[in-house]
Amino acid sequence: MTKETPQDRYHKDKTFIFPLRLVRHTEADIIQKLESVPNKSGYIKRLIREDIAKTKEDNHEEEL
Repeated sequence: MTKETPQDRYHKDKTFIFPLRLVRHTEADIIQKLESVPNKSGYIKRLIREDIAKTKEDNHEEEL
């Protein structure tokens, strides 16, 4: 059995893996875009954070 390293413990405690499965035929545009981006994780995180910020703005405007 392999000994758990500090890095293994860190990943286990602090990180989350979110697998994403794409269908080549119907989601080829998404696959092509992701293949063209050097930092896929950073790109996806940026898009999500932009969406979160936009949603917060939209919700704030509705409250006024």
